Amino acid sequence: MGRPRLTDIQIRNAKPNPHKMYKLFDGDGLYIVVYPTSKKVWRFDYAVGGKRKTLTIGSYPEVGLSDARQKVLEAKKLLSMGKDPSLEKKLERQRQRQTLGEIAKEWLEKMSSGWAPNHVDKVQSRLKNWILPELGSYPVREITPPMILQVAEKALKAGKEETAHRLVQLTGQILRYAALTGRINHDPSQALRRALPSRRHEHFPAPTEPQRVAEILRSIWGYGGSPVVRGCLQMLALTFQRPGEVRHMRWDQIDSEKAEWRFTLSKVGKEHIVPLSRQAMEILDGLKPLTGKGEFVFESLTRRGRPISPEALNRALQTLGYDTRREITAHGFRAIARTLLHEELGYPPEIIEHQLGHRVPDLLGEAYNRTKFLAKRKEMLQRWGDYIDSLRDGRQFQIDNVIPLR
Repeated sequence: MGRPRLTDIQIRNAKPNPHKMYKLFDGDGLYIVVYPTSKKVWRFDYAVGGKRKTLTIGSYPEVGLSDARQKVLEAKKLLSMGKDPSLEKKLERQRQRQTLGEIAKEWLEKMSSGWAPNHVDKVQSRLKNWILPELGSYPVREITPPMILQVAEKALKAGKEETAHRLVQLTGQILRYAALTGRINHDPSQALRRALPSRRHEHFPAPTEPQRVAEILRSIWGYGGSPVVRGCLQMLALTFQRPGEVRHMRWDQIDSEKAEWRFTLSKVGKEHIVPLSRQAMEILDGLKPLTGKGEFVFESLTRRGRPISPEALNRALQTLGYDTRREITAHGFRAIARTLLHEELGYPPEIIEHQLGHRVPDLLGEAYNRTKFLAKRKEMLQRWGDYIDSLRDGRQFQIDNVIPLR
């Protein structure tokens, strides 16, 4: 018979030897060391790479008997994966001590590769001038909502209302990255959603100022989550159709020769034609290896045979740091396109409304015509795709310098 396992009463009643420490064995390599000072410490002996090693689990009674056994099971799981429990514990302590400044640097290096240089400069400036001097040296686990609010309030007192909102958003993006990579459990900036005064002269949840839209586009094109969700957000921006219709886009609705997407409008029950820009066709080409064998272009990678969920798009925007109640929603790209196509690119409202799939009565009383202005709409969609590229790249858009339609 093997040695009987320990009981909590045995551990609690174990008296110290004033001359030396001694061990009480539980089994599976777990034992407790009783020191002359009365201190009792759990340890676990194991072997890795042919070498004997010891993992210190914690002190009794802070770590009870059942907790210590659970820690041994977790250590054995790591060993089965070829990992050293002692090294993993050391790495975890290092992760817990990482500062916001260290994580901000890591986040910026990973996220900024696809950003325009002027956007990188803006982010670095906000970090250097506002966030890092106040929060950079704190372990990320110690960052609290009041600390973030204090940074934003300094900007508010300086009369920089827009900057204050940007600082909360930027800090939130870094903290969400920390949460996604296991350094913290949640993003404390979420508690500040309504803590700042509402921005003046802005329209939520669809900003229509080109600079704001450019930042959103850069974030979307740099989204590191599901490539299908990223492609769907990009297609929303390029086609400005309703999110439900884009999510349900089917491969058999795509005419690659004509570069068109044809489907039945849910609002009017009639066929709708969406000319596809060169940029939209490139997105479809990139998704073909992932979802091309299925029915839906934006098929869920976890629920095969079904499109991505309605929540997936707004969740992605939230992951990118946007408040989907006050800043931008998946549906907001329609308002963005309606405004910028008219105000920036000069297209008349009736052409835009037809492309949006709205009922636009004409002199004959016809409410909707799928082919009306089709040639002009094809031109408009390509110029819109080129305009989006120029916004993302931080370039001045030349309206006459349009890449020919494919």
